[in-house]
Amino acid sequence: MKEIDNFYQQQNEPIKSCLLPLREIILSQDADITNVLKYGMPFFCYKGKMFCYLWIHKKHKLSYIGIVEGKRFDDPFLIQENRSRMKIMLLDPNEDLPLQTIKNILQKTINLYKTGEIKING
Repeated sequence: MKEIDNFYQQQNEPIKSCLLPLREIILSQDADITNVLKYGMPFFCYKGKMFCYLWIHKKHKLSYIGIVEGKRFDDPFLIQENRSRMKIMLLDPNEDLPLQTIKNILQKTINLYKTGEIKING
C-alpha cells in the first residue's frame, strides 16, 4: 500500500468517509492533478505545483480543504484564520459535502495556475 493511501486508511470515521470522497472530487477536476504526501498530509499538485491539501482542524475536529493560494481570492466559504497565504474550507464529516461549492473553489484555484498568475515549474 502506498504511503498516501495508508494516510487515508488510518483516519477514524467519520473523517475517513469525508476525506476519501474529497480526494476523488479534487482529482476529478483536472487530469494534471496528482495526490502526494508532503509534511505528513495529503497534498494535491497541479502540474507539480502544490495547490491544495486535506487536513483535520484540531480545534473544531472538522476536515478541511486548504487552498495554498487562498489569499488571492475572496470566497465566503474560505476562512483565513492566522494564515498569511492559505485559506481553508471547513467541512463537517457528518453532513453532505457541498459538492458544487467545492468544485467552484477548486476551479477558481486551478484557473490561477492555468492563467499564469501562479508560475508552474517546467
